[in-house]
Amino acid sequence: MSFIARDSLVIITGAAGLVGQNLLLLLRERGYRNLLAIDAHAGNLQIAARLNPGLRTVCADLSVPGDWQQAFTGAGAVIQLHAQITGLYDSDFERNNIEATRQVLAACKRHAVPYLVHVSSSVLHSVADDAYTRTKRAQEGLVVESGIPCCILRPTLMFGWFDPKHFGWLSRFMEKTPVFPIPGDGRFLRQPLYNRDFCRVIIACLEQGRAGQAYDIVGAEDIEYVDIIRTIREVKDLRTLILHIPLSFFDWLLRVAALLLRKPPFTSSQLRALAAGDYFRGVDIANEFGVQPTPFEDAMRETFTHPVYAGIVVGR
Repeated sequence: MSFIARDSLVIITGAAGLVGQNLLLLLRERGYRNLLAIDAHAGNLQIAARLNPGLRTVCADLSVPGDWQQAFTGAGAVIQLHAQITGLYDSDFERNNIEATRQVLAACKRHAVPYLVHVSSSVLHSVADDAYTRTKRAQEGLVVESGIPCCILRPTLMFGWFDPKHFGWLSRFMEKTPVFPIPGDGRFLRQPLYNRDFCRVIIACLEQGRAGQAYDIVGAEDIEYVDIIRTIREVKDLRTLILHIPLSFFDWLLRVAALLLRKPPFTSSQLRALAAGDYFRGVDIANEFGVQPTPFEDAMRETFTHPVYAGIVVGR
């Protein structure tokens, strides 16, 4: 028997991003119809509403108290996805990872929401020291201190449908250029997590009502960055030449791009994180949650060749 009824109000914050778009599709497949998607990006909410007819949406900046908090009345659960992942200014991370979380937790407590699934990040275990890592640690601390019954999930780098960054951006860039640059030898170990697998874990937590626990959710296969690029090239049937560039020069190019672009797709701090040598250990999601991981190459093919969803990209 499920912990939460299919007709219970489930609120998803940050619902129109990479994880949220995939999660909404899977929740509806499971029979959930009383869903409320909250996000600050109006265009992405329109995509979510188009893909999920009848979906209720609220466009709001969660870092600012407002009428959106009244929507938490009667909610059976909140799934907290909102996060600032990339950016040039520390203030963006402070606002969207910390202040927005304070406001969401305040709304949960005010309206006695009985359960929360919080999506944290594997960077809590990272050797990196940047605004994203620091604010995600602080964000998780706020959730724990709130006292709201919750389950915390810490995923590694994710990929899948709708991705405006990461593998999605890499694949679109590869389509447009005859030469694809790789920093150094490209042998940076990654543990990419298929987004739909992760969303199935979220739903398992929701339906089992797990509370007081935190789980590291890691991709089942260890893949080097250069092999990720080769797999993208293969599944998209491209002939792009891969060019290795010295790490220091690659970093310089990223710094120049940051001066020229308002939202650079890849930053110097992300390059440092890529080369940091992190290795994460996670739970066996098949044994723990009953979610069988999709083989990496199968997941990549599904991501980049699906006749409907492969061509939809959310805004940043």
